[in-house]
Amino acid sequence: MAAPQHSPQLGKEINFVAQDMIWKSHIKSEMETARSWPNNWGFLTTSHNELVENKTEENKVQLKVPEHLQVRPVTPVETYIKVGPSPAIPQTTQGLIGWRSTIAELQLEHYGRSKYLKGDFCKSMNWPAEGLS
Repeated sequence: MAAPQHSPQLGKEINFVAQDMIWKSHIKSEMETARSWPNNWGFLTTSHNELVENKTEENKVQLKVPEHLQVRPVTPVETYIKVGPSPAIPQTTQGLIGWRSTIAELQLEHYGRSKYLKGDFCKSMNWPAEGLS
C-alpha cells in the first residue's frame, strides 16, 4: 500500500464558521481584559506625585498620645556627668607612662584589686626571673 499523498490544497480549505468563532472569542477576551484592567493595573496610570500627595495627606492624622507614653524633654548630659579638670601633662616621655594612674581618682581599679589573682608564673614554676629575658 502506498502512503497517502499530500496535496498543496489540503490545508487551505476555509471554514468561515470556525474562523468567525475564533474571532468572536478573541474580541470577547479583549473586552473582558479591558474591563478588568483598571482594577488590576490602574495604579500605573497615576503619577508618582499624586501617589506621594495622597500618602502625606493620610499621614497627617494626629493621634493623642497618653501621658505615660510621651517623650520627656531632653536633659543636658552635664547634669549627670561631672568632668573635672585634667592634671598637668608631664614634661618627660617617661613621666607619661602611667601618669594618670598615680592619681587615685583616675585609677582603673576603681573598686579595688581582684581577689582571684593567679600569681606570678615564674614563682609558681620556681624559675629565676632572669631566665625570661
